[in-house]
Amino acid sequence: MAQSVGIKDVARAAGVSVGTVSNVINRPDTVAGETRARVLSAIDRLGYVRSESARQLRAGRSRIMGLLVLDMGNPFFVDVARGAERAAREAGLGVMVCNSAQDAVEEAEYLSLFAEQRVRGVLLTPADATGRNIAAFRRHGIPFVLVDRVAEGTTECSVSVDDIAGGALAVRHLVDAGHRSIAYVSGPPGLTQVRDRRTGALNALAEAGLGPEALRELPTERLDVAAGRDAGARLLGLADRPTAVFCANDLLALGVLQAMYAAGVTVPDDLAIVGYDDIEFAAAAAVPLTSVRQPAVTMGALAAELLLEETERGEGDGKGKRTHEHRRVVLQPELVVRRSSLAAR
Repeated sequence: MAQSVGIKDVARAAGVSVGTVSNVINRPDTVAGETRARVLSAIDRLGYVRSESARQLRAGRSRIMGLLVLDMGNPFFVDVARGAERAAREAGLGVMVCNSAQDAVEEAEYLSLFAEQRVRGVLLTPADATGRNIAAFRRHGIPFVLVDRVAEGTTECSVSVDDIAGGALAVRHLVDAGHRSIAYVSGPPGLTQVRDRRTGALNALAEAGLGPEALRELPTERLDVAAGRDAGARLLGLADRPTAVFCANDLLALGVLQAMYAAGVTVPDDLAIVGYDDIEFAAAAAVPLTSVRQPAVTMGALAAELLLEETERGEGDGKGKRTHEHRRVVLQPELVVRRSSLAAR
């Protein structure tokens, strides 16, 4: 295995001190042109690469922002990451993206990794409903912003979408289309988003004079296509099958759509389907999917900007210390109507 080249090797090859090499790398204007050229030639010849991690430890400032999401297999979180990466790159930072897979234990391990790496800050969509992981991470003093989650019971910043309003949009649309019996494929009940979307659905039913019994909940352990197919199979087995289904995300909705197609159930004539997130695949489905759109890229970018603002507080700006005020940003969802919910009743 080749041995790494250090700054001392460069100094020896160039016939200068370690301090001179450091000045060439960090403050080149302070070094005479001939000496600078000799050092740069040695760097090129030896293939020296500066240790960024060591530099960051000396400076006490990381150039890495952590991003921990529930499921990188979900295009919604890919879009969140795109927005965060764009904002971080504009600030000269990189993003370390990790996937908790909706597992509280994995989430705790990644948060520990972020602490060990001394990241600048963390963007977090929590998987642990108890809040213990957040409480443990807070002790490290690393700033974090909650993404796709309201910061209830915490003082940290958060960027989320009004999921109660989103659930109401979905079910109000179905009620207006004449549906009076609706299934809710809900996902894990411990997730705040799942509960809020159910609350919005019940609110829309109440507005129409319908009771909570008009909503048949089909919980799933995960928020993916396979869980949607399983929910679709259970839906097909109901004796009094609802005429419409609202799914907590688009991956569940696509799974339900697959189950209906395999069973010969026509969408939307026999069953209307509405999803949530409006991922790219929603419009490209065999039956284009009606969905509640979340501004995922904007959410990621805003969260990163809030984190950058917080991590820069206390840095002198020539007029004293900057201050940071924690904020909750709540974005509004939008219903995008496509063919999966358009059958006349």
